[in-house]
Amino acid sequence: MATTPTPIPAPLLHYLLILLLLLSYQQHILTLAAPGGGKWNLLLSNIGVSAMHMQLVNSDRVIIFDRTDFGPSNISLPNNQCRNDPNDLTLKVDCTAHSVEYDVASNSIRPLNVHTDVWCSSGSAMPDGSLMQTGGFNDGDRNVRVYKPCDDDSCDWQEFDVALRQKRWYATNILPDGRQIIVGGRGQFSYEFYPKKAGADQSYNLPFLSQTNDPRIENNLYPFVFLNTDGNLFIFANNRAILFDYANGVVVRNYPTIPGGDPRSYPSSGSAVLLPLRDLQGGANVTAEVLWVMETMPLARVMGDMVLLPNGNVLIINGASSAQNSSSIPRMYHSTAILLRDGRILVSGSNPHAYYNFTGVDFPTDLTMETFSPDYLDPRLVRVRPVIVSPASHSQIGYGQQLVINFKAQAESIEVLSL
Repeated sequence: MATTPTPIPAPLLHYLLILLLLLSYQQHILTLAAPGGGKWNLLLSNIGVSAMHMQLVNSDRVIIFDRTDFGPSNISLPNNQCRNDPNDLTLKVDCTAHSVEYDVASNSIRPLNVHTDVWCSSGSAMPDGSLMQTGGFNDGDRNVRVYKPCDDDSCDWQEFDVALRQKRWYATNILPDGRQIIVGGRGQFSYEFYPKKAGADQSYNLPFLSQTNDPRIENNLYPFVFLNTDGNLFIFANNRAILFDYANGVVVRNYPTIPGGDPRSYPSSGSAVLLPLRDLQGGANVTAEVLWVMETMPLARVMGDMVLLPNGNVLIINGASSAQNSSSIPRMYHSTAILLRDGRILVSGSNPHAYYNFTGVDFPTDLTMETFSPDYLDPRLVRVRPVIVSPASHSQIGYGQQLVINFKAQAESIEVLSL
């Protein structure tokens, strides 16, 4: 059953809507900035952990976490706390943090206490803004962890043991109806929901995941899952995709294999984003053949991150290659990038080793945090940037509420407006 989200405080949704409006408006004047530009800025040289996962929450803070099974991190837990875990594979008593909270406004880090191993777990934001992370490795593979944002430093991870029906390692989460659906995972050809309905929910078989499993290689971990406009799920694994009616457990449509047949899912590790879906006036047959359109990128990439930008473009970042105004910091395995509400891209992480290793290797473990400012943030564009007149900052937006944004601009004409 679908749930109706409560009114969302403006500090996240409001600013993202405004940001999209402002940056789309500037699309036609980006010639002021140098082609292929952008600027890197090192924020912190040591955040204590290598950022395997990052999530921006509605308090304008970023939750960052890494594995717990590699030994101590480089940041201590507060108030002499220690994590006592007899099932940990490396350190049974660990007084260091494996998760931190980054405050964007103050550019500061606060250690958090995650109890079990979140290595290659999966998660998503809930309707109330909480971050829910599920599964992981070893003693964390059936656990659920919840971080509820707060305005002070009192919030931390809450953990629920054995809350999942199946072990979920390298699964994918999405929020289709107020609950999270958790799809796949290593050796798990099924899906399940969380929160459970009075404990009645089970895991449900999804043959597509076993069909896309290559023996000894897999190639269907971390499947790409997107919510379609019709309420069904687009699920891509290995080299093919389906449209799946999760409510009734029915495959609505099978899509063709990608030309060439090369896998894209982990461990082959391509990346995917959902582009804007627009209504077209055409009259084509809805059962017409579906075709993949293939393009060749300028550079080969593996384990890259794709970030949707406010101006409608897609940034491909990390992934063992470089092009536009590259960073000097290599971002390898277990690195990530996310969009901040001011339009910058936050980039951190890199640890292609079993443990934290800082010396004697080509690509040492990296604990830095930096931002990339695309050319739409060029200071020369400040004079033509629109100014929001209303609604006021920190206004609340209700679910389904019509929102009118009034702004003033210096430009004589506006070519692109998009929300």
